[in-house]
Amino acid sequence: MTSPWLDKDTFRTIVGNTPLVSLDLLVRDADGRILVGKRVNRPAQGFWFVPGGRILKNERLADAFTRLTEAELGMAITINQARYLGLYEHFYDDSIFSDDGQDVSTHYVVNGFEVVLPAGYSGLPYEQHNEYRWLTEEEFIASEEVHVHSRWYLDNTKGFL
Repeated sequence: MTSPWLDKDTFRTIVGNTPLVSLDLLVRDADGRILVGKRVNRPAQGFWFVPGGRILKNERLADAFTRLTEAELGMAITINQARYLGLYEHFYDDSIFSDDGQDVSTHYVVNGFEVVLPAGYSGLPYEQHNEYRWLTEEEFIASEEVHVHSRWYLDNTKGFL
């Protein structure tokens, strides 16, 4: 079986020419607070953002969901345990290749989901985010440090159902 991950040049061509399909997770704790992580990679580098990631070629949506929750949250959650929020479009002027001096924008087509973690949960990984915060819904909506694309998941005028 071939690797689902692309070499850098191929991925640069794809990011520069096609939208990426992904999942984002509006993650709540037992008290209703929302999880955000500080992004270490472009796009949205330095912003607080909800967890998520790309769907891989030939990967079923349910399998991608379980893989991403395990990678982003440190625990596997099935898609049946989530609430679908809708389909969203995210456009960025930069990309992971901007640090290489490449002028490549990023376009995501994102399926948003909401999940609630069990009380007492801990164990967040630090690959995509170097810090985490739990914010009340009011803090999440009001903070300019939380990326606007993340805040859209609580705005009924954004996204498509």
